[in-house]
Amino acid sequence: MAEPSIVFTDVNERQGAFHRRAFIMGGVVAFGLFALTGRLASLQIVQGSKYQKLSAANQFNFRLIAPPRGNILDRNGKLIAGNRPSFRVMIEANEVKNIDETLDQLSYILPQTLISRRRILRDINQNQRSVPTIVAQDLSWDDFSRVSLYANDIPGVVADMDWMRAYYYGGAFSHVVGYVSKISDKDMARELAQPDADADLLHHPSFRIGKQGIEKAYDKDLRGVKGGRKVEVDSRGHVVREDPAGSIAPKPGKEIVLTLDADIQQRAIDVFGTESGAAVMMNVHTGEVLCMTSSPGFDPNLFVSGIPSDTYKLLHDYEKNPLLDKALTATFPPGSTFKTMVALAALENGYDPNITHTCNGVFPFGNHVFKCDQHHGTINLHQAIVTSCDVYFYQCALSMGGPDPVARVATKFGLGQIFDIGIDGQKAGLVPTLDWKKKYFEKRNPANMRWWPGETPSFGIGQGYTNVNALQNCVMVSRMANGKKAINPILVKSIDGVDQVSKVVPEDLPFNPEHIAFVHAAMADVVNSGTAAATANLGLGPVKMAGKTGTAQSIGAGGGRTAHGAVGQWDRRDHAWFVAFAPADDPKYGIAVIVQHGGFGAAAAAPKAREIMRTALLKDPDIQKRIVGVNILDAPPPMGDATSTDPDTAAGDATTPAAPPTT
Repeated sequence: MAEPSIVFTDVNERQGAFHRRAFIMGGVVAFGLFALTGRLASLQIVQGSKYQKLSAANQFNFRLIAPPRGNILDRNGKLIAGNRPSFRVMIEANEVKNIDETLDQLSYILPQTLISRRRILRDINQNQRSVPTIVAQDLSWDDFSRVSLYANDIPGVVADMDWMRAYYYGGAFSHVVGYVSKISDKDMARELAQPDADADLLHHPSFRIGKQGIEKAYDKDLRGVKGGRKVEVDSRGHVVREDPAGSIAPKPGKEIVLTLDADIQQRAIDVFGTESGAAVMMNVHTGEVLCMTSSPGFDPNLFVSGIPSDTYKLLHDYEKNPLLDKALTATFPPGSTFKTMVALAALENGYDPNITHTCNGVFPFGNHVFKCDQHHGTINLHQAIVTSCDVYFYQCALSMGGPDPVARVATKFGLGQIFDIGIDGQKAGLVPTLDWKKKYFEKRNPANMRWWPGETPSFGIGQGYTNVNALQNCVMVSRMANGKKAINPILVKSIDGVDQVSKVVPEDLPFNPEHIAFVHAAMADVVNSGTAAATANLGLGPVKMAGKTGTAQSIGAGGGRTAHGAVGQWDRRDHAWFVAFAPADDPKYGIAVIVQHGGFGAAAAAPKAREIMRTALLKDPDIQKRIVGVNILDAPPPMGDATSTDPDTAAGDATTPAAPPTT
């Protein structure tokens, strides 16, 4: 049997253990209370303003408002590109739990949602969650009213009014003003790489970026500054009310005024009709461009919301290429308009204008026979310009020993040059020189590096390697009309009221005024009694026009049928040129017209230049005073109906070398 044990404990020892435990527990509780108090103080005092803002954000949202693009006006204040109201419906994906369910509900009140469903889902997947996705835009008032009535009952659906870019002259300014469209991935990457990039605005569904012309070149100026709309929302994200006091109005883009005249521009489009070509007109004293049109154009409004692929394919595949800017980007052989440069270069190099040559319609040189369309007989330099005799200019060019003397004059007059007019897309074209040919063929064909004598006759009549655009030819004839200053073209008159007209004094033309006057007189006789006498008469009494026709082969002497290849397959016919200035006795305006595959310059291009020039002259107050008493209703002969008895001629050289790849 075990002995019972008796255990004695110290009362003081048990009491000390209790005190230690109580102290530890009390310390823990005290620390917890201290930490809690400190955290509460931090939340309510130190970070109170922060959480007040976050709490407000649960109740209020800011919705970005894209700014309206700045207006583009003509020189007289006529609106070329502006903004019009457009009703639209959007989905804010971050406020929608089930996209398919939302689209199903929306399709009951907006049936076109079914057709666009695939596109909408694709856009939602590509966009950021915070960026609204457009379901439909440019809605009728009935559709917009119906959606607005039920929009608050469908989570994430917003119906509002937006501003859409509008081009009020259709295709008249399509190339020079350009257009805007949705921003592409390539554009987005380039824009986001900029230090001042606004990602929120770039991703906004209303944002459009300039793609061509003035819209592209001055895109940053036209964009404006974004705004924000402060709205109160409930727990489901539905808008309860708007807080106007907290909203920030967007700032429209800057207003750009062009030097162009909408009336002259529209008239140019009218006279071209369905024909392909370009027209450029300048003030010969200031350089302001009054007309720069390319035909046929296209409707830039098609691109604002996204052009359908089949529509774009029609524009792209059409043989007259409405998407190509024929005033700046397309280059053509200048044909007989280049004879003005050859004549001036010859005079500057000591050529006697009284020297005569006899034209029998052919000019044998080497092992080739160069041709002329007429038998002009024995003529001097003045008569050769007036009748556009090729045989004379073959020999005139040969007298200078090569292309360099002419090239020096032509480049001073703007041919082969690119001008700073604010928009890109210009092609320099080419005025060949000995050095150019050596460098161009050095690797391509070393045996052809030298300038062959047989290349000079074609060069003398604006064929061969030479090619220019319509703007260059307009600058050339405008500098010729001015006679003293090498003026440069100016396209933008002002930006937000700030004058942009160049203050730089143009260089002097380093040529003998008597030689320029000689060419002036010959160009006046071209219209009075020469190749354009029947088609370039302005019908404005004492106000006459001086000019020069040109017909340039597009393929070769056999490109088209009949004289100047004006009949036959369209893309094989000759190109038609006409350059002019008016009034002939006191020049103010210069113009260049190119009709692609138009045939004879006097028949195809001169009448168009006449009608465009008449529009400019009749709008000019100084010209109006000169034609008081003249019956301007007595219109000149209808375009294309008159024929010339002394047609302008193009070379009959079937061995004309192909133009280099700059064409």
